[in-house]
Amino acid sequence: MTAQATQRVLTLEPSDSQHLAALCGHLDEHLKLIEQRLHVHIAARANTFQVSGDDSAVEEAVQLLKHLYRESTSGTTLNPEAIHLRMQKSHLEELSSPSEPVVIRTKKGSIKPRGGNQQNYVRAIRQHDVNFGIGPAGTGKTYLAVACAVEALLAHDIQRILLVRPAVEAGEKLGFLPGDLAQKIDPYLRPLYDALYEMLGNDTVTKLIERNVIEIAPLAYMRGRTLNDSFIILDEAQNTTREQMKMFLTRIGFGSTAVITGDATQIDLPRGTPSGLTHVMTVLGDVEGISMTNFQAKDVVRHPLVQKIVEAYAAFEDAPQR
Repeated sequence: MTAQATQRVLTLEPSDSQHLAALCGHLDEHLKLIEQRLHVHIAARANTFQVSGDDSAVEEAVQLLKHLYRESTSGTTLNPEAIHLRMQKSHLEELSSPSEPVVIRTKKGSIKPRGGNQQNYVRAIRQHDVNFGIGPAGTGKTYLAVACAVEALLAHDIQRILLVRPAVEAGEKLGFLPGDLAQKIDPYLRPLYDALYEMLGNDTVTKLIERNVIEIAPLAYMRGRTLNDSFIILDEAQNTTREQMKMFLTRIGFGSTAVITGDATQIDLPRGTPSGLTHVMTVLGDVEGISMTNFQAKDVVRHPLVQKIVEAYAAFEDAPQR
């Protein structure tokens, strides 16, 4: 059965030529992106838009146009990248069932999680002491964890932030890198550093690291510690062993929040070594007080081709191999 074709006329108020031009984009490039992605046709004249196509697609396009126009009139800059991100499937689902938006406040500005899954993830982090963010690259699971850590630090809810990663990387041998283990693992923490710099500024991050308020802690250095009043992020957790995962989780003390992020499809452990992340998902999946957020390809917030790449790999790996 094919979806029923329909046509909607949308009038955007207040009518403002500058904001309408921003919505449509140069030579209507934003409208063309929406047409291509949602498979609809949009005819625009002044502040009136005629949208035609399948029922569900037309409704999504209408809600998206309303949302983008509100953003434009509130001062948000619209460009092709922003249009692509707002057309992610998860974000379109959010438009059809809006709830109170989640905003993370940092020194350099506010961060708005995109889509229902990202918003639920942030809500879970704020409400639980132990949280898992599991899914493919580009879904924002690590970036949002860092943002929540910064917010908690600025609000004086915690005393320090710990960034933790296992010393295992795809195809890389840490032994060939100069320095001790902390220095060897430092390059692999660059995405976390970049997020901190963006949210706090370079000078502030440098001072906080010098004062040990922000601590870089290779997983091997965590044994024997108890971490109170801290926000601890374990990144790339798919590369932990079962023993390492248990050791990490039992370091958590009073007043602390832990966020464990990873992608179960990107395990770089030696062949035959079970992943602590996939194991803990089974062991702790039903434990009250622990949140687990599973991200999907639809939650990817990078270039739209990244979402298609993730989906293609997943389909290939799920298909029977000849």
